[in-house]
Amino acid sequence: MIFRPIHLKKDLSVVRQFRRDSFVESFGNDDGFDSDDYIAWLKENIRIFPSGFVMAEEHGRPVGQIELSIRRYEGRLIGYVHLYYLIPEERGEGKGRYLLAYSEDFFRWHRVKEYHLRVSPTNTRAVKFYKKSGLREVGTELNGKVVRLNKEIEID
Repeated sequence: MIFRPIHLKKDLSVVRQFRRDSFVESFGNDDGFDSDDYIAWLKENIRIFPSGFVMAEEHGRPVGQIELSIRRYEGRLIGYVHLYYLIPEERGEGKGRYLLAYSEDFFRWHRVKEYHLRVSPTNTRAVKFYKKSGLREVGTELNGKVVRLNKEIEID
């Protein structure tokens, strides 16, 4: 698996499709997904963190996407995973570990010792993977719609 920066001109339809599918996978539908708002947000964040917004490819074919940034949380800087996405046929094949490794390298490079993500509690496969990978539950947010998880990482 290789990772390359998202190029909106080339990847626009794919990133829209992947993000929409992530809503369906997490919440059972794509209610609340606004394609235009998402693309505007993505464009701004790619400008700020170009190596944090990447496509995952195998044999020249997009199979996943990662969206990462650095942000403030409770007065400290943390890494934040906005999106881990793998196409359905690649899920459950152990490939999520490559997305996780890329992300942790990104956060180390930015000298961030802790990162967070949020996941729907109904996405049990993802919750199980994250906990198996060392993330721990911090609490629920958005009236229980999501669970916040975090992990501390070693910085060289």
